[in-house]
Order: sequence, then structure tokens, then C-alpha cells
Amino acid sequence: MLSKNQIKYIRSLEHKKFRDKYGVFVAEGPKLIADLRSHFELVELIEGDDVARISFQETPQNIFAIFRKDTDASADLAPYPATQLCLALDDIQNPGNLGTIIRMADWFGIEHIYCSKGCADIYSPKVVQATMGSMARVRIHYTDLAVFTESLANTPVYGTFLDGGNIYNQQLTSNGLIVMGNEGHGVSADVAKNVTRRLLIPNYPEGRETGESLNVAIATSIICAEFRRRETTSK
Repeated sequence: MLSKNQIKYIRSLEHKKFRDKYGVFVAEGPKLIADLRSHFELVELIEGDDVARISFQETPQNIFAIFRKDTDASADLAPYPATQLCLALDDIQNPGNLGTIIRMADWFGIEHIYCSKGCADIYSPKVVQATMGSMARVRIHYTDLAVFTESLANTPVYGTFLDGGNIYNQQLTSNGLIVMGNEGHGVSADVAKNVTRRLLIPNYPEGRETGESLNVAIATSIICAEFRRRETTSK
């Protein structure tokens, strides 16, 4: 049985400052934990009745794990977009959106995501659960996105804007960086100035009055699907 101090320590990991302090994060559920064990160091595994006392989920599962954070990915800022398709997230703050985008990137074979420092923390319990284990296969790099995008000379930098060109009519490449903006404000001005190819996902029929915008995770899925479709049909 867990002691009160152990429970207090584990519950503290809901907050970023304590995850950073101890260098760990938590995950719940057998499939998620099994996936994460392929990449992250397992620190502690907790099963049975104790899980209900420490769970961050509305419906606790029967297994809870503490993992060591991966510090290598954040330090690795190699320009992967020069040779493969990558994503950049500009202040994506909703944990569910971030986790879903990581899961989607895994589905479409996107191995690297560059996050601005204003993005949600990938080690937040909500983000970890939403990735469904995909964070074991997709590397996340936190960086100054304006500086990084400016450094990508001769590499396509795509972004989504209301005045962009219809994605279905644009030339798309198999390498480059796709920038997705904040849920409420879109791509920031400092990053937008480095975007070389502006895209738009048109509504249907075009010009019809509709909702303000697509959810960023949904928009990212549509864009990545079109990039991959184009890459497949061009072979």
C-alpha cells in the first residue's frame, strides 16, 4: 500500500514544475504503458487498489506507471524538414489537441514535431493519455519557433492562413515543415514571416457562410492526409 508521502509525490506530478523537478511523468492503462515502455525508462509500476487513490482519470484503470522523461529530443534541433515532412506547432495550448496531433503524426509517419515554448507540455497527464502511446514514436522538440523556421533556408515552410492558396490546387513536397497555429490566434507574426507557402483548407462549397474555423487537430489531419495522398499518387 502506498504511503501518504508517496501519494502526495505522485499527485504532484500533475503539475509541470514537479515533473521538471523530478524528471518524470505518469501514464495509465495497460496498452499506453506497454507502448511507452518501448522508448521511455520505467521508474515505477503500480497496480491494484492503489491506482484509484492516485489516478488522474475519471475512470481509473488497473495499472499506473511513472516514466523517466526523454531529455534528448528537446536538445536535438537538427533540420529534419530538409529531408522529410515535419510539423511545427505554434502555441498549441489545449492538451487534448496536442495529444491528438501527436497521435495523428504517428499515423501519417511524421517522426518529428517542433513545438514553440508556448505549447502545452507533452508530459502533462492529459497530453500523455491523448497520444495513446504515439509519443513513444514521435520526437517532440521544444524550441524558439521563429528562430528555427528562419534557419530553414531552401526548405519549404508551409502554413495555414485564411488568405492562403487552396491546398488541393497547390504543389506539395514530400519534405518540409507544416506550421499549425494557436487555437484562437493562428500562426504568430514572428513565425508567419518565415512561411514560404501559404495554404488554405477550403470549406464546401467555397464561400458559403460557416463556422469560424476548423479545430486545429482536425485541420492538421486534413493537411497531412493531403500531403501523403499527393506523395503516394506521384510515385
